[in-house]
Amino acid sequence: MIALVQGEPGKRYRVMDIRLDTAVKRRFEILGMTKGASVSVLNKKRSGAMIIKFRGTRFAIGKKFAEGILIGG
Repeated sequence: MIALVQGEPGKRYRVMDIRLDTAVKRRFEILGMTKGASVSVLNKKRSGAMIIKFRGTRFAIGKKFAEGILIGG
């Protein structure tokens, strides 16, 4: 398992775990990012901010959130 922040643009990953504050974790779950969900990295900034896509919707997330989402191939 690696953190989403280490993911490469153009690749698809599976969410293995979300290790964030309870409120943030619940918000992601409401949006559809749950364990086992597929997530694609669309763009990645040097600062660690990312544009990701899951459940057909694009999201921009900061480095702190991307570090708390664990992914696997």
